[in-house]
This record gives sequence, structure tokens and C-alpha cells, in this order.
Amino acid sequence: MQKLDRYVLRNFFEPFLICLSGFIAIWLIIDFSDNNNDFIQGHASLKTIAAFYLTQLPATILLSLPIGLLLAILFSLSSMSRRNEIISMLTAGRSVTRVLLPLFGVGLLTSGLCLWLNWEMAPHAEGIRKTAMKQIKRGRKTGSVETVSGHVFRDRQNCRTWYVRKLRPGSDELNTVHITQQNSAGDITRKYYAESAVFDSAAKTWTLQRGMIVDFDATGDIGTTDYFPEGTRTIADWTETPWRIASSQLDAGGLSVPELQAYLEFNADFPAIQLAPYSTNLADRFAWPLTCFLVVLIAAPLGIVFNRRGVLGGVATALVLFVCLLLSRYLFLAFGKGDRITPALAPWLPDIAAFVIGLVLLWFRSTSRALPRFRRMKIAAPKPA
Repeated sequence: MQKLDRYVLRNFFEPFLICLSGFIAIWLIIDFSDNNNDFIQGHASLKTIAAFYLTQLPATILLSLPIGLLLAILFSLSSMSRRNEIISMLTAGRSVTRVLLPLFGVGLLTSGLCLWLNWEMAPHAEGIRKTAMKQIKRGRKTGSVETVSGHVFRDRQNCRTWYVRKLRPGSDELNTVHITQQNSAGDITRKYYAESAVFDSAAKTWTLQRGMIVDFDATGDIGTTDYFPEGTRTIADWTETPWRIASSQLDAGGLSVPELQAYLEFNADFPAIQLAPYSTNLADRFAWPLTCFLVVLIAAPLGIVFNRRGVLGGVATALVLFVCLLLSRYLFLAFGKGDRITPALAPWLPDIAAFVIGLVLLWFRSTSRALPRFRRMKIAAPKPA
């Protein structure tokens, strides 16, 4: 890395860290003021409050990085342009692309950071937030886990229906389970009743504790019955897992990348309209992190100006394009979740458009061409009769 690269990065990182920490601080103040009464009523300690906001930090950083990059790049490059430092670099033989190369590297690194956050921690933040707030309001520790009661899960691939009286998301044990096995024609062939069912993730087996197994013949009458009021029965050929059973009640927006992939794999027989939100969110897990690089690609050419009058226009154009990128992203996400656009493609369409716009802006700036301006249309006054 050369001295000029370090100089460009030094001018960028100072406003970037200020913007990023400023957005996080503003969010913290606003959120704390909204939840202050709940913290007081729940007698939450400082440790509990700190742990709560620590779980929300990945999602906040994920949303703050693009706007922080945008403002920092516009500020640093416009400041260097006003001091004629960009012109000095260009007259020294460097191209515009070479001057901006360190910033493009920052865009790629922040995109990688966003992908890491968006893989699991950021999607889980909203679910953790709802559960933690319920526990704080009830005066419970945030480490305790909420339970799901009266849950029904249908495994269409294996023709099994599960009824679980109580389960804890993340636990390998289900309490009071009734399992109905059917054949391909829909006839009931066997029923399982157990006080609890425990899943062994290493052996991939289910252990039913204190219950019975009832077989039915072809006419629907009870055949054999296996009672085990104090014993257990181990079943090794079931593909269901506790997470898969609980995931049917989970929101697609709160699932991580492995969880979304598992949901789509195990529930491939669901209707396309039902799987569309999960496919769209899976694609968005990879499309959203690219926003950081696209912000750099769009803002960097607009941040370089060769006259004072062009600073305001470049900043305004960059902000308008950024807002349009965000609005179009939410619009196409809605189309994808509604299966109006191919779910795997919907989150990428705004990124593709932003990438093309960024390349065009970079080409204009690299070739020293004036950026296109949009002028208001003048309507001629009607001539007097």
C-alpha cells in the first residue's frame, strides 16, 4: 500500500467511524427512551439491559454500515476535491479508478462483514428482541427460554403428523407428544403417545419415554399395542428434528441462512406461494451485504468534483440514488415474497441496476466527462390570439 492510498483511507476512516458510531448512538438513545418504562417496571438490572442491547448490535450495524459509508465517502472525497488534492493525484499520473481503489477495497471488506452478520446473528436479533422484552416485562432473566404450546407439525414427505403440547425452541426434548403415522392413501397405520420425546443429534434417533404405540389394521381397527409406562422406545428412521418441527411457526425474516436452507429442503413439497418468502429471504441474505460495495461504487464518482458548485449536486444525487436503491429493494422483496417475481432473483434486481449505474458514473468521471444533468422542462406561454 502506497502513501497516497494510506492518505485516502485516513481521510475516509475518520468521518466513517464518526458516522457509524453516531447512527448507533442515535438508535440506542431512541430505543432506550421507548423501552425505558418496560425496563423500570420489569426491574431490569444494568447487566440485563446491556445484554439485551448487545444482542441487537449486529442488526443495527448491518443497517448503519451502508449509510455510514455513503456519508463518509461523500464528505472525504468532496473535502479532498475542494483542497485540489484529487486534481494533484490525477496530474501525478494516477487514474480516478486507481485513486478510488482503496475505497473499493473497504467496500468489499464491509460487504464481507455484512455477510457474516447477516448469516445468523442479525436475522436472530428480532426474535431475541421480542422474547427478551417479554421476559423483562415479566421480571424474568433474559437467559430463560420461551415455550411454544399446542404445536402441530405435518411432515408431508413421511406422512406423519406431530402434536406437541410444549416445546422449547433450541431444546432437543418435546413434552407430551402424539404422533400419527399414515400411509400414502391417508389411512392411519400407527399412533405414538409419549410423555416426552428426546432427539439425539449425534445418533439421529428419537427416544420416546413413558407412553405406548398403537398399530391399526387395514380396516382401521386397533391391532397390537405396545405399552411402556416406565420404559423407552428408540426410533432411528425418522428424518424430523426438533428445529424442523418448531420452524413451521417461525417467521422467514428471523431465520439464518442454514435454517432457511433446511426449511426449503425439508418442505420442498409445499406450494410455491408458501415457500416464496423463505426463498426470497435466503437470496436477500446474500444480496443485502453487496449494498456496501454498491454504495462505494455510486458515491465515490459523485464525491469527486472539480468545482465548488458541483459538490452540492454530487451529494444530492448520491443521496437520491441511495434512497431509490432502498425503496426498490423493499419493493422487489415484496414482489418476491408474493411470488410475483422469481424469489431467488427479486433481491438481486436492485443491486444489478445499482451496479450498472455505478459503472456508468465511474466511466463518466474516469473519462473527465460531465455527469448528465436533468433540467426542468420549460413550458412556453401561449401566444395571444
